[in-house]
Amino acid sequence: MSDPKTAPILEARDIIKRFGGVVALGGVCLDLRPGEIHALCGENGAGKSTLIKTLGGVHPFGSYEGGILVEGKRVQFDKIADAEAVGICVIHQELALVPQLSVAENIYLGREPTWHGLIDWPVIFRNARELLKKFEIDIAPDGAVNRLGVGHQQLVEIVRALGKESRILILDEPTAALSEQEVRILLQILVDLKKRGISMIYISHRLDEVFEIADRITVLRDGKSITTLDAKQTDKATVIRHMVGREIQDLFPRRQSHVGEVRLSVQGVCVDDAMGDRILQDISFEVRQGEVLGIGGLMGAGRSELLMNIFGAFGKRVAGEVKLDGAAFEKVHPQSSIDRGLVLVTEDRKRYGLILEQSISFNLSLSSMKTIGMPLIDPAGEVVRNREVFDSLQVKAPDMELLVKRLSGGNQQKVVLGKALLTKPRVIFLDEPTRGIDVGAKVEVYELINRLTQEGLAVVLVSSEMPELMGMSDRIVMLHEGKIGGRFTRAEATQERLLAAAMGQ
Repeated sequence: MSDPKTAPILEARDIIKRFGGVVALGGVCLDLRPGEIHALCGENGAGKSTLIKTLGGVHPFGSYEGGILVEGKRVQFDKIADAEAVGICVIHQELALVPQLSVAENIYLGREPTWHGLIDWPVIFRNARELLKKFEIDIAPDGAVNRLGVGHQQLVEIVRALGKESRILILDEPTAALSEQEVRILLQILVDLKKRGISMIYISHRLDEVFEIADRITVLRDGKSITTLDAKQTDKATVIRHMVGREIQDLFPRRQSHVGEVRLSVQGVCVDDAMGDRILQDISFEVRQGEVLGIGGLMGAGRSELLMNIFGAFGKRVAGEVKLDGAAFEKVHPQSSIDRGLVLVTEDRKRYGLILEQSISFNLSLSSMKTIGMPLIDPAGEVVRNREVFDSLQVKAPDMELLVKRLSGGNQQKVVLGKALLTKPRVIFLDEPTRGIDVGAKVEVYELINRLTQEGLAVVLVSSEMPELMGMSDRIVMLHEGKIGGRFTRAEATQERLLAAAMGQ
């Protein structure tokens, strides 16, 4: 850990930031020491993203009160480039990649090497290949970014920032979309950078990661800095208490419900992608009424592809049989799946689950238009049924007409879940339902899962977080390279056994 007497390399002093009449930051203070990893924790809406956007030049000088100091000197950023010029690089939770360009082009976007006034493409691709190899990331530099999954796109974003050799890195939920293996690689990269004197502000809802790499932890709540703690002299329970302002006794409050008849049966399913390559081989499982079936595996194991194929949104099923409540479930597409009682909550809520420029009410209605009158919608009926879900999920918003893009990540996820529940499903697929949301919102999602199983729904839960998978599943299936690597009851599951199955061991 850095010497406490070491002068900070970066300071935020009494930062106040308002959006209209809303105070997003109410006098936040934070300091970062040389060669330190300083974790920033707080529930969604606590002000973390607003603070780092201020430090990174997204919110320009004059739009906030207070001061920013770099190596003891006050600085004024009018744009992102000003922050980067003094060595601050921010990796935002929202990906800033150009999907149609290659990986190499994205890594060097805006700082392309030239030769006689022309972009030196051989140097770009050679340097990108060396950079990816240096950080042990197996991605082809000449492949288009839009052909990559969200996890690999996040890695490209991180490599681009690391390639700038900044003195100060600010990482906003960098592991939210990564598999356990990729998380391990990234955390080791960050530890290595720290040893080389790079200072980092690290934002994550995964407290295991925070305590693994952080030297100090600052907690924000309701736009204020509550406390700064030495990571080695505190624990997760204390951090959570400061984050939410209350005790959370059980992070995984799974309550046993009555398990009934088989809702969904999958037998011997094989799936090819659009190029004809086999991505799922001989997949079989059942999920019963009132049960949570967890599905895990490393990135690329086929978890999301499996759910999307059954739902009718991906791939070609070339063998096997799927039954829903005993009836054949073949040649489906998303609308027919919803009509028959199966709904999917996608892993990427902003890309596939929401229309960000529309209201909460509009988004809630998207998947269940038939139930509110087609072709003519019953506005009064729509408001009544949407209000019931809005209130039951406790979405934190002044009203249902607020644009979804104005919500925190946790509340956006509640809208996605509400949209799915309004279809009145019997089987619900939850693909990474707690990705990128805070610990308080996670517990609310877990309580919702309990409520759904008690009402007789069958739940299939895909998660990259082993503790979540073990804590909320009644049974677990682990995938390895498109095949089943292992099956476990709740009592049999340990992190070591699950990881071994995910790695084909």
